Amino acid sequence: MSRTRWIAATAVAVTGTLLASGLTVPGQAGTLPPRSQPPGEHTELPDKDARTGSLAPTTRQRGAARGVTVRWNRLGTPASVTDAEPLAGGLADDPEKAARAYLAGHQDLFGLDAAAVAGLEKVAVNPIGEGAAVLLRQRFGDLPAGHDGLVAVGVTGGEVVSVTSTLSRDDDPPPPATLSQDDAVAAAGRDAGIAVSAEAARRVRLVAVPTAEGVRSAYQVVLMDSSGAEPKAVTSHVDARSGAVLVRENLVDRHQHGHQNGHGYQDGDDPRWSVFPAAPRGDYSSRDTRETWCFVPARGCRSVVGGDPSTGKPWDADPGTGASTTTSLGNAARTYENRASDDPFTVGTRTNAPKPDRNYSYPWANQWYTSKCDPATLDSPQEADVEAAISNLFVQHNRLHDWSYRLGFTESAWNMQVDNGDRGGLGGDPEQGNAQAGARFPSIRDNANQITPPDGVAAITNMYLWQPIAGAFYSPCVDGDFDMSVIGHEYAHAISGRMVAGPDAGWNGPQAGAMNESTSDLLAMEYLREYGLRAPGRTPYVIGGYVTGEPRTGIRNYDMSRSPLNYSDLGYDLTGPQVHADGEIWTATQFDLRQAFVRRYGDGSTSLQRKCAEGEVPVARCPGNRRWAQLSFDALLLMATGAVSYVDHRDALLAADVIRFGGKNQDLIWKAFAQHGLGEGAASEGPADADPTPSFASPVSRDAEVTLKPRGDARDGKVRLYVGDYEARAVPVADTDPATPLGATFAMTPGRYSFVAVGEGFGHKKFTATIGGSRRTLPVTMHRNQAAAANGATATGDGLSHQALLDETEATNWQSVDAPVADRQVTVDLAGDRPVRVGRVQVSAMLRPTVDGDPEGPDTSQNRFTALRSFRLLACDATESDCSQDGGYRAVYTSPDDAFPADRPRPTAPDITLRSFNTRNFTATHLRLQVLSSQCTGAPAYAGEQDNDPRSSTDCATASPRAGMVRAAELQAFAR
Repeated sequence: MSRTRWIAATAVAVTGTLLASGLTVPGQAGTLPPRSQPPGEHTELPDKDARTGSLAPTTRQRGAARGVTVRWNRLGTPASVTDAEPLAGGLADDPEKAARAYLAGHQDLFGLDAAAVAGLEKVAVNPIGEGAAVLLRQRFGDLPAGHDGLVAVGVTGGEVVSVTSTLSRDDDPPPPATLSQDDAVAAAGRDAGIAVSAEAARRVRLVAVPTAEGVRSAYQVVLMDSSGAEPKAVTSHVDARSGAVLVRENLVDRHQHGHQNGHGYQDGDDPRWSVFPAAPRGDYSSRDTRETWCFVPARGCRSVVGGDPSTGKPWDADPGTGASTTTSLGNAARTYENRASDDPFTVGTRTNAPKPDRNYSYPWANQWYTSKCDPATLDSPQEADVEAAISNLFVQHNRLHDWSYRLGFTESAWNMQVDNGDRGGLGGDPEQGNAQAGARFPSIRDNANQITPPDGVAAITNMYLWQPIAGAFYSPCVDGDFDMSVIGHEYAHAISGRMVAGPDAGWNGPQAGAMNESTSDLLAMEYLREYGLRAPGRTPYVIGGYVTGEPRTGIRNYDMSRSPLNYSDLGYDLTGPQVHADGEIWTATQFDLRQAFVRRYGDGSTSLQRKCAEGEVPVARCPGNRRWAQLSFDALLLMATGAVSYVDHRDALLAADVIRFGGKNQDLIWKAFAQHGLGEGAASEGPADADPTPSFASPVSRDAEVTLKPRGDARDGKVRLYVGDYEARAVPVADTDPATPLGATFAMTPGRYSFVAVGEGFGHKKFTATIGGSRRTLPVTMHRNQAAAANGATATGDGLSHQALLDETEATNWQSVDAPVADRQVTVDLAGDRPVRVGRVQVSAMLRPTVDGDPEGPDTSQNRFTALRSFRLLACDATESDCSQDGGYRAVYTSPDDAFPADRPRPTAPDITLRSFNTRNFTATHLRLQVLSSQCTGAPAYAGEQDNDPRSSTDCATASPRAGMVRAAELQAFAR
């Protein structure tokens, strides 16, 4: 999915957008009608590549590929070329010359002739330490490549280290355009569902797009929709003859230059800002804990923030004249109040009130919180702290601009500035910040998003107010403009979306979209860490702790420092593949890699961390986390396309280490990747592959040969083994079923792992084990699951899909949609005439993706608030009672009220996955699972009125249209 991602919830609802940019308050007069899906779990406009066919490499190309590792693209050229050794050496010291020489010397590999190589135009040469990332682009006749047609060459010291490309073997000029620009814009609008107006089209230009069936002339159309509350923005490439949309990219995401201050700023000219460095106090008190930040040292100034490293001028300076704008306008950011607009692309109605003395301190009274979301505060004298919100957002955008600039997000890497000088890029595209966006519309809450068009078109951040919404999200009444982890997440979408794949494209595809989300979390965290700032949360590694009121995991399923996720878990979340949840897999991997760098190179003092963040100390003398951050930026420049898989990004990081640090960290990089399923044998069929092949083996460590060995009742059974905590939608690493090709033995780098074993007739077994560096057997003792369909058990009762409780997978579930949920039940016949002993049950409340043709219909989607929360288990012995009658059953176990313990702001995957419950021993021929409550009806965090907004009701049990629905995925019964 591409570049404008919302920060959002892995868990809830809203994350295609941090939380949906348009949350609906159901059931209230004057509000929007209820959505068919919960906020944030709607389907985002997907990226699209409608080009058909693919070209296989020629025999000559395959011959030229011997001795190196090549992945091929659909245009018949190498998508990537890698090797443990340099791909070429003895080349020119000049990076561009070295890159061109390499390509000229490997024409057979790329399928290009000398003229085609010579005709490649330079897009950028960005430094990576002593090396560089060289980006070259094909031209087709008079037209530049608009999508694809790029090659990125990683070079250092006259050696080529890595190559990624979307080059086309066909470099003939395309047939000329016959379609008009207006018709192309209209076609792009129809395809994306965007109402086309004069304001919608932000850029239209004629380019070439290579396809497997020949090069096409195409219009590159950048559209931004202003017709609704949910942002829509795309870059579409429209065939300039047929009008077909060839490629569509969704733009909604979700060395410092030594310029001197030549304007003679004196103390009296020193601008200063009041800012929350990370967020207001985590206890939501109204004590104003803002600090004063200044341009030059001065009395009363807590932090000297210096100037824009691209110009040397203060943040509030006009880049042309150097004079102060006296408000929230500058070279890197322009920030506005936008509460009266439901159009996320509109420039707000006002900037900060001008301050001729440049003392940008505006009152803050925590009014939105203390009023409990009372909309009347928007028109009070304090105006819900809107001036402070504008100023805070402006300062933080500038801070992120400066921090990322020193890591390589400069003009030549297509950053966002009014004036780029002669340093590269197009300029004219500062970050537009919309503070309190859409605040006057009750349907626009609980979200943040970043919209990142191609270089030269201004990027936009929308920051929203947060408010509890029945059956969707339960946040405190706060303003996202004050949470730096959220602001940093959104701005980081622009960083990675601009740096990857050159100036005109960004991330593309589900795996790429997930890494986009992850990179935003990681960079927001890293910025805060390097400046010694602490956002609310139990650890410093929680994103969105302030806006969600959730100190353990914030807006995600996991605190990034405590995540069990790996590459085999893609699609693990409650409702299936989702960029925010899947992004946590990349986050867990990268966080562990970061920590490996810290262990090797130290954490450094607060002073050293800050000096490194300010670019005052070379990265080679900085702590491990800064080295990791630098490689994260470097790797983006080494990917010629944003249509990448996790494996592609892994390779780019490995190459960046070779270029930047001489490959000194290959061992720890490989180990971290291998421990998260991205080891040597990991493979993916592309960025849309939902079931990639995981690998836990490292090529630079002594791996263990591990053999799964079922024991107990499962000794000769069919058992699958998963690494991690999840089975549904995950990919197994071993299997004892002789009918499958997987086998029982696999390679694994040393470490401690969690596992899930699933056996046909034996249910699930979760356990942990330490793997050493030698051959070993992994014994797994499993017992007969008396409630398994594989053992003859059958289910009847309320609702639909009763047998899903007995199929020994969390990928399906039973569902009841008839209110009330209390006492909804399913009865399980354990098969056979003799009673069996039960001493333990396992129950899962996992959800599954909503699919076309669901018998429940589109308005009963798999909302996470419908998951089971508490239950009662009843038993009947048919040898003693009539099990067809309710009177034949007796209660044998009543779960805790929080058997599945979800809390604010919404249920997450770890809350409702399979859990084990010890019952007193009993015998039965029948079991009955009886619902006591769903998450909506039973969780105290979702009960009662929680705000003073007369337009909304927050009590989930009475105000949510899904309060009468409940779901459970598994009931398993064991003797022990």
